[in-house]
Amino acid sequence: MALDIIVGAQWGDEGKGRMVDLLAASSEYVARFNGGDNAGHTVKVKDNTFKLHVIPSGIIHPHTISVIGNGVVLDPITFLKEVTTLLDAGINVTPQRLRISHAAHLITPAHRALDSAQEAARGKDAIGTTMRGIGPAYTDKVARRGLRVGQMLDINAFEESIHHHTEDINRLLVEYYRTDPIDSYIITKEYVGYAKQLRPYISDVSAELNSALARGK
Repeated sequence: MALDIIVGAQWGDEGKGRMVDLLAASSEYVARFNGGDNAGHTVKVKDNTFKLHVIPSGIIHPHTISVIGNGVVLDPITFLKEVTTLLDAGINVTPQRLRISHAAHLITPAHRALDSAQEAARGKDAIGTTMRGIGPAYTDKVARRGLRVGQMLDINAFEESIHHHTEDINRLLVEYYRTDPIDSYIITKEYVGYAKQLRPYISDVSAELNSALARGK
C-alpha cells in the first residue's frame, strides 16, 4: 500500500498545494478529505494558472483520478464553476476522473445567510468568517440534520429536503437573529438544477479508495 498524506499544521498558505502537485505527478488517486471552499490551491502549468477551492489540484495531471471525500462540505456553485474553468482550459474533467463522496455534506444559501447573521450578532467579537456557510454546514453535519450529496440522487426527495432545510433556517433567521428570510422556492429550484448536474459525479468513494489501496494503487 502506498499512501501519502499532507496535513497543514499552521494557519494556511503553507505550500500544501505545491506538495499535492509534486506528489500527484506519481499518484493514481488524489483525494481531498475535509474543508470547504474558503481556501484554495494555486497550480501553474506553463501559461495557465489554476486556482482551485474544491476540486483536488491533482486533476491537472491527466493520469490521476480526483476524489472529494466525505469530510468535505461542498458548495455546488463553486464546484460547477471550477469544472467549467478546467474544461475551458482543456483539462479532461469527467465523472471518470472526478468523484464526489455521496456522504459529503452540502453548503446552501441558507448556510451562508446564517453565517452572515451569526457574524453580525457577534458585533465587536466577530471572528472574521469568510461568510461562505462552511461553519453552519459543519454544524448541521455534526447535529445530523445536514444535507448529504447522495440525497441529490433522488431528485424528488431532495427537492423536498432542500425546501424544508431552507425553511428551518429561515425560522432561525427571523425569530432569533431578527433578519430577513431567504426565498426557499428560488433556492429549491436552483439546487434541483445543481443536483441534475452533480449526479454523474456522485459515488461511494470510500469503497473505491479501499479497493484501489488493496490493489496497490
